[in-house]
Amino acid sequence: MPSSTGYMIAAGAAAIALFFALWWMLVVGGDEAPWVPAGLAASVVLLVALSAREVVMRRAWTRYLLENSVPEGGTRVSSDKRNSSKKTYSTSLHVAALATIQKQSAAAETASAPDSHLDVFHLCQNYLESTEEAFRATNLPPQKRNALRAGQERVRTLGKHHLLTWARDSSRTLTHEAQKRVRVSDKIETANRAVECLDSALKIFPEEHELNESKLAIREFIASVRVAHWVELAERAAFKGHYRRAIDRYKDALFYLERESLKEDVRIAGEERIGREIEALRLRLKSRHKPRNE
Repeated sequence: MPSSTGYMIAAGAAAIALFFALWWMLVVGGDEAPWVPAGLAASVVLLVALSAREVVMRRAWTRYLLENSVPEGGTRVSSDKRNSSKKTYSTSLHVAALATIQKQSAAAETASAPDSHLDVFHLCQNYLESTEEAFRATNLPPQKRNALRAGQERVRTLGKHHLLTWARDSSRTLTHEAQKRVRVSDKIETANRAVECLDSALKIFPEEHELNESKLAIREFIASVRVAHWVELAERAAFKGHYRRAIDRYKDALFYLERESLKEDVRIAGEERIGREIEALRLRLKSRHKPRNE
């Protein structure tokens, strides 16, 4: 196809040549202002060239299309083909994504790290979001639409399974780690991380009985750690003869016993035991002051 730039250069060169030719002829003829008629003639040539440009380019474009056996509506047809190929590719991409999820799911079942289950869950979430966008953005035929719906159901089931597995295994690992820690603050911090794992899953599946039971068990562990800490401080104070301080420490233990999430029978048993210890310490205080009063 000819270049429009070359066409305009040729027209400009012709206009300049005409300008100087007329200018020289008028100068020789003794004209007082030879550049005026020469300039007008050159301008007319340029205007004619610009007017003819569209006709010339249109003919050249038509000839180019005919020589390459492409209809003039070829651009739109190509665009439609590209859009069609994008839709087909999108469906193929979802099929490949489903196969990848199933492969990762099988690998996660044999892996020892709980995070592998969380990775599969995120893959499932991405797949579900992508398929929903495909439903909104494209006019899929019923067969492909049904296939995507079936894929969504399988992925939802896999996603739930892997999220619950991750929450269960991660919370167990963190709870065992918390039990091995020496410092009370480390025990509580690690156990709270286990609760956070369970809470993440419960936000999506709040009715899961196993997760709620596990969360309650970890809460009881945290409460027992705090109560045991203050009971130990109370026992040390009592052993050293600091009975008033020991009573205060037992009261701190009662505070956490009443505040934390515990089963009612566990709470009652703890309160009764601490209550007996406080009464025993008060009796010791009274017996200590009797000789002084006498």
